[in-house]
Amino acid sequence: MYRKERKFQIVCNGIMTAVTVVTLLPLILLFISSFTENTDITLYGYSFFPKHLSLSAYAYIWKERMQIFRAYFVTVFVTAVGTVTGLFLSILYAYALSRPHFPGKKFFSFYVLFTMLFNGGLVPTYIMYTRYLHLKNTVAALIIPSLLMNAFHVLLIRSYFQNNVPQSLIEAAKIDGASEFAVVWKVVVPVSKPIIATIGLFIGVAYWNDWMNGLYYVTDVKLYSIQQILNNMLKNIEYLSKNASSMGKSTSLAGTLPAATVRMAIAVIGLLPILVIYPMVQKYFVKGIALGAVKE
Repeated sequence: MYRKERKFQIVCNGIMTAVTVVTLLPLILLFISSFTENTDITLYGYSFFPKHLSLSAYAYIWKERMQIFRAYFVTVFVTAVGTVTGLFLSILYAYALSRPHFPGKKFFSFYVLFTMLFNGGLVPTYIMYTRYLHLKNTVAALIIPSLLMNAFHVLLIRSYFQNNVPQSLIEAAKIDGASEFAVVWKVVVPVSKPIIATIGLFIGVAYWNDWMNGLYYVTDVKLYSIQQILNNMLKNIEYLSKNASSMGKSTSLAGTLPAATVRMAIAVIGLLPILVIYPMVQKYFVKGIALGAVKE
């Protein structure tokens, strides 16, 4: 029996190792390509073993370092505020829906589900945020239109509260005189770290990668996010490469611009913070943290 279990474990480890390698190879190729000479990619394509290495892509991006640093600050601030606020609202709403005797539970459950299926569309949404809420060219325009409280996240947290937080633990806290807010933040949240970390990562990655809100609601360069800055930089390179001759520039200009490698360098810069933060959050991605919290 032991030998069969060991063989099964070896097979599972082999499969997961293969899956991990397949997952990492594109990231490795992305990183290597960002340090590859642009002409090598043009002539020979992308390779794990480039003939020539170059920092031209990062040198081109470094010329815009002041805008990039400012955009990083804006993006970090928006991501932090949006993630914390989104988690706060989602936890409160989910906790209310998870209580069996909450008044109006069916109505509010339908209300949050309805927002997953229907919305007003882009044009009415844009008019509401710009004309009535006056969010255009404000930091709030990068936070609020992302809805802060996603209906899907609320339902996930609600299900976790119902299935993994012992009811006896909540009742014991109330017997000790804890209010509903105390129950949420001192009892429910500490034993719900896996789902909170997961939803927090979802919200944070969504805010970090978001560039649509900036495209719609922000025209002030000082409020550009990192994704918007990098996207504009990429468009500028493509424009210069295609129109070098028509602008009276030398035809060699298109060849000097590291268009292909800059795409990869931009992806690395946008991805790097998430790769740094993820290992810190991963330790909370565990199951059964609430098991054994209370002895029945």
